[in-house]
Amino acid sequence: MTKNIAIFASGSGSNAGNIIRYFMDSKTVSVRLVISNRSKAFVLERAKALQVPSEVFLCEEWESGGANVLAVLKKYDIGFIVLAGFLVRVPDAILHAYPNKIINIHPSLLPKHGGKGMYGDYVHEAVVAAAETETGITIHYINECYDEGKVIRQVACPVLPADTPKDVANKVHALEYEYYPRVIEEIVLQGE
Repeated sequence: MTKNIAIFASGSGSNAGNIIRYFMDSKTVSVRLVISNRSKAFVLERAKALQVPSEVFLCEEWESGGANVLAVLKKYDIGFIVLAGFLVRVPDAILHAYPNKIINIHPSLLPKHGGKGMYGDYVHEAVVAAAETETGITIHYINECYDEGKVIRQVACPVLPADTPKDVANKVHALEYEYYPRVIEEIVLQGE
């Protein structure tokens, strides 16, 4: 039986597109829905091009507890949620409806450079400013606190003294594209 997942994304959706393509021919996992909090997020165009339905719920929907989001997740028979650059706090009602079924990817080796406001280029700039010798990705379950959920997997890459935040971003994106879909597949299928 196919497991249906939803991707929550706020921006361009490069990770979301990569995940959708990864599961296109899968007999076990299907990306059934993309949800964004921004009506002009490019992830919506990616979803459309890849023939995945999408829905937009603006900030009020999330701040009011997410009841409408939950109703849509139920309508699409979603069993698992993947955050891919989603910049809104997931309401407690959704966390409780999907215990250990919501994962996120963070562009550093948590607990370093995590927490509220630490996403995207802000993280890569902090890594370079701290003169870190390595960084990477952390795939983790989410909970009520930003970037504090149980770690599923971390993958590291070196940071060279001459690396710019853009260089670090390129290394981290390569890890995200390689590992995130595979870890999603493992976790979703383990939950059977």
